Amino acid sequence: MTSAQPNLLSEADLSRVIEMAWEDRTPFEAIELNFGLTEPQVIALMRGSLKRASFNLWRKRVTGRSTKHVALRSKLVTRAYCSTQYKQR
Repeated sequence: MTSAQPNLLSEADLSRVIEMAWEDRTPFEAIELNFGLTEPQVIALMRGSLKRASFNLWRKRVTGRSTKHVALRSKLVTRAYCSTQYKQR
């Protein structure tokens, strides 16, 4: 999906964007590539979707985190998630 507006996302896509935003190793650029949402749009989406305390915790967590921005990432980080994160159970 590309060029999406936050209010036009399906419930499943909205849930996935929120999940990706919480993930430490998923950069904002990956969210933009998959869903067409820029970093400011993701921040606005998170502000509108989370409780105030949860949003504040998230903002504190991602602000300045190098893994959330491709340009700040170490070249040693070559994947967006933990190797055990999506294993079948």
